[in-house]
Amino acid sequence: MRQRSVTGNDPDLEALAAFVRRHPRLAVLTGAGISTASGIPDYRDDQGDWKRPPPMQHQAFMGSHAARQRYWARALIGFRTLQEATPNAAHAALARLEARGHVQGVITQNVDGLHQRAGSRRVIDLHGRADRVRCMGCGARRMRHDLHAELAERNPHWREVGARAGPDGDADLEADFADFRVPGCTRCGDGIYKPDVVFFGDSVPRATVEAAFALLEESDALLVVGSSLMVFSGFRFARAAAKAGRPIACLNLGRTRADDLYALKVAAPADALVGLCEALDAGPDEALSRRPA
Repeated sequence: MRQRSVTGNDPDLEALAAFVRRHPRLAVLTGAGISTASGIPDYRDDQGDWKRPPPMQHQAFMGSHAARQRYWARALIGFRTLQEATPNAAHAALARLEARGHVQGVITQNVDGLHQRAGSRRVIDLHGRADRVRCMGCGARRMRHDLHAELAERNPHWREVGARAGPDGDADLEADFADFRVPGCTRCGDGIYKPDVVFFGDSVPRATVEAAFALLEESDALLVVGSSLMVFSGFRFARAAAKAGRPIACLNLGRTRADDLYALKVAAPADALVGLCEALDAGPDEALSRRPA
């Protein structure tokens, strides 16, 4: 694996641009690192270790009313950051690469919906979407902002509580959550509302996994952007690409689980995708002519 460190206002992305030119049909796999510039915190540091306590587990959420009180109280505060986030330059660059035919589609481990809002047309939300909730009893879906309005109405004294935002709409808040009122499903009466996302300890729906593998099959190569791939649900696509002989490039700061699988790794934040677009626009001859002697 060749690793290039990218610094400065005009990063040297010629190697990555050459990779894209050699493999004109890319599948792109994104993680939390592409959304940090939108103000959404990530889970892991540059070594792939947790920055904060691990997030809510599916079994804990489903098995404990107290766990759900804690989750929804924190979400009432922390989800504002996710709700107000807007696509950044990296999201826009990926949409631009897709529009120009370089990218077949995006598999994202994020639940923020920012790829779609930036204009990407083929997006597979591997872990679901945080802007929706689903009743785990009857399957009814509801927009999350509507549920949050009900939560605020039922818990008016929690509206003004402040805390630092965490990843995926969480907040760094510890308190006595025993009086926090969590409504049941409005359709079936007592079903548990859960964000329409894959919690840790849960499984990605089979149809979603199959759609992601189908995208990988259609592509010449895989580009990983802003992900440590420490979670198997994302790592498996890098492993499958390597097994199938599809080259993998990575644009990420820090260690990843798939470091030994890459043909090329560029050590840079996700917004270096803007430089990649510029390098592709310039073409190989012009890019070479601009290099210092």
